[in-house]
Amino acid sequence: MEESRLGTATRHLSGAVAKLPRILGAARGAGASTTEAAHTLALSALVLLEASRRSRGRRKRENAVRHFAWQALLASRHGTAVAERVAAANESVSTDVRDSAIDEVNNAAGRAWGETHQEELAGVSLPRAVRRAFDEAIRQWEAGELARP
Repeated sequence: MEESRLGTATRHLSGAVAKLPRILGAARGAGASTTEAAHTLALSALVLLEASRRSRGRRKRENAVRHFAWQALLASRHGTAVAERVAAANESVSTDVRDSAIDEVNNAAGRAWGETHQEELAGVSLPRAVRRAFDEAIRQWEAGELARP
């Protein structure tokens, strides 16, 4: 991984580590078992890495695509309630109201798509589901269907 992508991935993972207790608690509060809640953390880390890999240095695109794919995968694998609570926990510490509003739109779009494609995403390996969710997120970004600043 080239240095700039490694730096971006490290920055995102550092932020995610600080949110771990909040995200874990949100998943548990929505009814996820301890194992399922831990899976939401692993899935979240995988999404951060994939978003960094696919971003090509385009931060706005990376943010929108990451939120869409993350929520699509959480909703398809753990249900909408878990996805919504985890997203809310993630945004609860944001100080950027405008960015949070954009994230919430893309989160909702990802959840809706994940619900619609639940069988497809849950019926394949996690790496394949991640690729599929990112392919759709990028397609929607390029079509102007995801919110952007």
